[in-house]
Amino acid sequence: MRITQRLGELPLGSWHWRLLAIIAVGWAFDAMDTGIVSFVLPKLMGLWQLSPTQIGMIGSVGLIGMAVGAALSGTLADSMGRRKLLAATMLIYGLATGGCGLAWNYESLLVFRFLVGFGLGGQVPVAVTLMSEYSPTKYRGRMIVLLESSWALGWLAAAVISYLVIPQYGWQLAFFIGAFPAVWVLYVWKTVPESVLYLVKKGKLAEAHAIVCEIERSLGVPCGPAPTAADRSEPVKSSFTFAKLFSGIYLKKTICLWVLWFGLVFSYYGIFMWLPTLLVKSGHSMVQSFEFVIWMTLAQIPGYFTAAVLVDRIGRKPTLAAFLILCAGAAYLFGHAATWNEILLWGCLMSFFNLGAWGLMYTYTPEMYPTEARASGTGWAGACGRIGGMLAPMVVGMMFTGPDKFSLVFAMFTSVLIIIALNVLVLGEETMNKPLEDTAEEKAPGVA
Repeated sequence: MRITQRLGELPLGSWHWRLLAIIAVGWAFDAMDTGIVSFVLPKLMGLWQLSPTQIGMIGSVGLIGMAVGAALSGTLADSMGRRKLLAATMLIYGLATGGCGLAWNYESLLVFRFLVGFGLGGQVPVAVTLMSEYSPTKYRGRMIVLLESSWALGWLAAAVISYLVIPQYGWQLAFFIGAFPAVWVLYVWKTVPESVLYLVKKGKLAEAHAIVCEIERSLGVPCGPAPTAADRSEPVKSSFTFAKLFSGIYLKKTICLWVLWFGLVFSYYGIFMWLPTLLVKSGHSMVQSFEFVIWMTLAQIPGYFTAAVLVDRIGRKPTLAAFLILCAGAAYLFGHAATWNEILLWGCLMSFFNLGAWGLMYTYTPEMYPTEARASGTGWAGACGRIGGMLAPMVVGMMFTGPDKFSLVFAMFTSVLIIIALNVLVLGEETMNKPLEDTAEEKAPGVA
């Protein structure tokens, strides 16, 4: 049995859950950093006398960094390895988050936010690629959605820290707490192995075999056979270039993923980066807005778990499209909510479906590309999404000129979500239960 086949057919066990937990910690701090910024912005608006355009720029500059980081790290991970890039990007955003707490004015904060975004955007495609390549085929969708669910835990931590820390101890301490990944990276480097699929593509079959044997032993499975002569004579494929993403069988996939990423990231950052500020400007107190966001964040958790159950049962495409359409409906009703209870109900449902869709998108994206381009394809899709996220805070800042514009903002998000749902239904393809190597352009006999 080939090395990659052995890896994909392993039973789901403690080794996989441990890897998921390790990567999820970094993912949660990614969310915590993003969440802390959304809570700090209303404070800085008054403290530094910032305009709505400047507030939007603080959110957008981090997303510019994310776009650059996602594109570069995905490409580098396909040439240098997943493990190195995972550690490097985690270290960058951890140190830069601590730097945000040292920011002395608007301009210095912009610089630190760009660096944070570079590290955060770089970590995501590498982390999801690595987790996809180690997950058993049968459970891959579930594992990626659960990885993304740690985002809700990170955002919840941000809300709680901001609620307890910012009013009493100041906004700087919240950023210093968010610098923890700079320490966590030491444990990641020590415990997380390089991707087996990457090693096989690089011809490092002995190293790949040793890692799979270690996993098999930890799960109580007999170690499989050593690489054969056929494995070792695997022909070297031509390098996968950026241009290939828009040619041949990849053109439709890339268009589908880029539209999906742009629209979903646009809706998420436009809604959640501005939400505390939108609520305050609509007449609610800052304490009320913090409490509301905590409830919305809690609603994300069952959204992720529901997506995790459905993704490996009814498929990626129908589940993702359904979550996007239902999120669109909730966003429209949220924009027209008249009472606090209505705001809470539709806001929680909007959060439930939006973040569930994120987990599904992260499952879907790496499954569309071969190993030699998986991180690159995921990274460039993520970069396109970050452009949407970069534009969204500025668009909302320009649109929201008074309480009467609240419904208009969310009508816009409703339209965006419906468009990307139709995009998935028309251009998307089903990838449930397909081995990752089935996404390759061509397969030679005996390829591992």
